[in-house]
Amino acid sequence: MPFFLTPGKMHGLQSISDQRGVVAALALDQRGILRKAIANAKGVEDVPAEAVVEFKELVTSVLTHHASAILLDPEYGLPAAKHRNAAGLLLAYEQSCYNAAPPRMPILYDNWSVRRVKEAGADCVKILLHYTPFERPEINDIKCAWTERIGDECRAEDIPFVLELLGYDLDGKEKSPAYAKLKPEIVVRSVEEFSKERYSVDLLKIEVPIQLGLVSGSRFFKGEEAYSRFEARDHLHRVGSATSKPFVYLSAGVSNAEFIETLEFAAECGSRFNGVLCGRATWQDGVMVYAQHGARALEDWLGAMGRENIARVNRAVQAAQSWRELVGQPAHA
Repeated sequence: MPFFLTPGKMHGLQSISDQRGVVAALALDQRGILRKAIANAKGVEDVPAEAVVEFKELVTSVLTHHASAILLDPEYGLPAAKHRNAAGLLLAYEQSCYNAAPPRMPILYDNWSVRRVKEAGADCVKILLHYTPFERPEINDIKCAWTERIGDECRAEDIPFVLELLGYDLDGKEKSPAYAKLKPEIVVRSVEEFSKERYSVDLLKIEVPIQLGLVSGSRFFKGEEAYSRFEARDHLHRVGSATSKPFVYLSAGVSNAEFIETLEFAAECGSRFNGVLCGRATWQDGVMVYAQHGARALEDWLGAMGRENIARVNRAVQAAQSWRELVGQPAHA
């Protein structure tokens, strides 16, 4: 059954999509982890905030020629938003808590609101929520209420609400084989929960429910199977059946080649997805180039390897379905 979009929400989703109604967007809202990555590549304890700003400006100015939109943050990314070559703009509203211990409670910027995100030129508001259905009920109740409030803010401002869901292990062991086996259930049940109308989510940004390195027969198989190809195919289909809302896949820090094979596998399975918000799989190798050789070298790398990376992603995204097939005619605001 289609869900309806108001004119402002329809316009926002169209602004971040290609002509087919598929999201082929670049994610560059990393904050602390990007600053730390640049510092590590330089071999120093920290780098100035200006280095992160410059990195984002360079990536944005080169790669948005080949993206339908870019996801940035208000902390380091606003200067880059001016160099996005008419691509759509998603702005993060939450503070980063990647390195926090579970349960990774969400926090908003004190001096931002959905109104201010919209006034900054955003076409969509993006929120990251660390969530697992296996968490204590009282913790998830707080997270759900928090998400409801943001949904209400977005509805009041008539701007799309993009919810990014990242699962986690209760003991912080997301890289363990045990967590990989649990991940499909976490993704599916999280998608089911936040597709409920009470949250007013318009687009879900989600993890691929499988890890290709644990699927036998893939080029990236590491020797330990968490799921067979048949089971992996079933997990991908379960995600598409869990929601009538549009959803896009994130790259979760894997290599460009592994993300491409993952998208190709999803296409081969005939499972639905409506695009990508792909970050590090496109630009992460440029961090070392920038840290060791400077801005000009990064610009050259982006024009060659970065552009090739995003071109490969765009070819894989040809298998994605248009989100327009899922929505009814826009309702009056």
